[in-house]
Amino acid sequence: MNKVITDGVTLMPPAFGDGLTVWSNQDGTPGSTTYDGSANAVIVPADADFGNCLELLKDAATQKVRHMGQTPILPGCYLKVTARLKAISGNLPSVRIAAWAGDAFGTHVAGLVETGTSVALTAYGEVVEVWAIIGAGQRTGVDMVWGTVPTYGHFGLDLTGANGGVVRIDDIRIEDATDVFHRKLMDWVDVRDFGATGDGVTDDSAAFDAADAAAAGRTVLVSEGTYHLAASVTFGSRVRFAGTVTMPADKRLSLNRNFDLPTYVEAFGDEELALKKALQALFNFSDHESLDMGGRRVKLTAPLDVHAAVGNLDTFANRRVLRNGQVEPDSSINWDSETFSSLADYSAASPNVLSNVANVSQIPPGSLVTGTGVGREVYVRSTNVAAGTITLSQPLYAAPVQQNYTFTRFKYLLDFGGFVSLQRFVIEDLEFLCEGTCSGLMLPEAGLIFQIKDCFFTKPKDRGITSVGTACSGMQLDRNQFLSNEQALDAQNRVTIAFNTNANDAKIRNNRAVRFRHFGIVGGTGHLIEGNHFFQGDNATAGQRTAGIVLTSSNCKIVVSGNYIDNASIDWANEHDATPDGAGTFSFGGLTIVGNIFMSGGSASWFEFIRIKPHGTGHTINGLNVSGNIFKHVGGGSLVRVEGVDTSIAALDTNTFRNVIWQGNTYNAVDDRTYNPVTVTMQEIVATDVWNTDFARFLPFGGRVRRVIAALPEGQIKGAGGTGVFTMPYAQSNQGTTGSGVNLRWSEPVTGKVRTTVRVDNPT
Repeated sequence: MNKVITDGVTLMPPAFGDGLTVWSNQDGTPGSTTYDGSANAVIVPADADFGNCLELLKDAATQKVRHMGQTPILPGCYLKVTARLKAISGNLPSVRIAAWAGDAFGTHVAGLVETGTSVALTAYGEVVEVWAIIGAGQRTGVDMVWGTVPTYGHFGLDLTGANGGVVRIDDIRIEDATDVFHRKLMDWVDVRDFGATGDGVTDDSAAFDAADAAAAGRTVLVSEGTYHLAASVTFGSRVRFAGTVTMPADKRLSLNRNFDLPTYVEAFGDEELALKKALQALFNFSDHESLDMGGRRVKLTAPLDVHAAVGNLDTFANRRVLRNGQVEPDSSINWDSETFSSLADYSAASPNVLSNVANVSQIPPGSLVTGTGVGREVYVRSTNVAAGTITLSQPLYAAPVQQNYTFTRFKYLLDFGGFVSLQRFVIEDLEFLCEGTCSGLMLPEAGLIFQIKDCFFTKPKDRGITSVGTACSGMQLDRNQFLSNEQALDAQNRVTIAFNTNANDAKIRNNRAVRFRHFGIVGGTGHLIEGNHFFQGDNATAGQRTAGIVLTSSNCKIVVSGNYIDNASIDWANEHDATPDGAGTFSFGGLTIVGNIFMSGGSASWFEFIRIKPHGTGHTINGLNVSGNIFKHVGGGSLVRVEGVDTSIAALDTNTFRNVIWQGNTYNAVDDRTYNPVTVTMQEIVATDVWNTDFARFLPFGGRVRRVIAALPEGQIKGAGGTGVFTMPYAQSNQGTTGSGVNLRWSEPVTGKVRTTVRVDNPT
């Protein structure tokens, strides 16, 4: 800072040789007497030390020399007044810088220090320099602290002591000395002032540490240059980067006071590297729990391996948050999926293991496994090269003892797959802008309560979110948007999947997904699937439809509530069961489907909203509640029914249905409407002693009539002669080839109407 340069302020008084009319022997105020024509003052034109200077005889107790010009006093500006002089003859006086302080009205400001330190002259001809600093602020080194009331001063010097001495005085200098206080005035310290070189080679980490220690609450400035940090550096102070830093991959830069991605981008000069180093710091310091990307869009040249970026941790259990930004891929080949094929053995005795795997070292963990008897979304959880084995995310349901498997490793923008275990990690307000080039997010091998909320997964090539192990345990997906890259394709031709789970207790709430093959492949149990809207229609006439949600655990303990299920179905299977035959299991049960909107537009008439596909024999239904839903078809024609069984592998055992509730639903443009219990009016107009009716069109999942729970006549039952008959019939359930018929047997041939209520299940 220099007000003379920046603001054009005039500080320097004129030289004595220009005349003494502006130099007063009093305070320098208007009306003061001057040295012009004074008998005790003369201009010496050629002194050996000073050149042109003032020679003065001291004849007053305090001999004053004051410039009569008004030197401005500005807030934040510090003045240094300097005088050089020497004794010539006579008594030796003392000298000090002195001044007179005036306010904006020209009035003297009393009560201020107006003199500097006094210095005694001790020898003739010896040049002595005296100076003082004047300013508003109370700072160390300021001799005259004037505050903000004075607006100008008359500056010069005083000679004190015995009279009769002759001195010569060089021209008095008044300069802006604010730079003396820069390090105190400014809110920053510069790393270069503490030894940093910024040459990109020398290790500047010690200088960075020293600057941080000296900052004492101020900001550390990393001025222009490239600074190499060979050691980890932690800033307790705020830091501002004009230059950039380089450091080894295993060294950390922790910015505790301004921990955000924009600052890391300034530090490293590269957004991708900055995100890696910021994530490294996020996991390695406890002073911050979240990384704010500051709304930045980061273009990645390859999948970001978060485990590799962190570098030193395989497990982590403290809450951490990544928020507020966007990641997208470039167009390089680094995003191409990798495909491998290998011969391997499988045994249901070790349901999650492939053994004797050829070339196991080539197969990346996180690869999707496909082959005979492999259900949907089965992944390589880990590999053991020494043992030649692969641990799978899910069992296989009907795999041969030996076969060739295909392993496909998708590429993800953020890949956490290297972590053995990661708990309580949160991703919020982040857009995974996949652009049809890559997938979105891969979870760690294991963990707990991974939260993904208010995020966008835009045009993933293969997958939105993938769980390859149990990191989805307790996972929470809230208010996310999944936008498919395959919206122009017919439903059956799509391959992308929004998410999958393997473990238990996920909360899938208030998400929206557009035209994926499947919204979710849901393994594990205990899930809540609530308030989502997923729609999977297309522009085809009488188009095929795919499952929105695939439940892969037969006894699933899952609630599906309040969703808008648009041109998609809920498919329920046991395809992740190494022993899929139903004997000795709970079979299909524990599912509640309540209060949902099921919508169909332009679907084929055979499309069904709820489907069960047994992958083994002996399966039944034991605990299913479908209540309060709306089933609606538009776009011409009608649906035959809303539920069904895929018997391509095995059928359900309809003789053992238990605890099936199917009631309170609304049907629009559906031919056969499902109920349990169901009440049908049986009517005979020709007298007969055996009445029979088939309930098949009403019974869920091709079930049988297992119980007749009520038979109530409407009006009088009459015999062949028209007289009333007051005996009750007995009922025969489970009639006909499919068991969906009911017989009412009477004591004689009768006519009339009977409201008959049946159930497809037994209560226990």
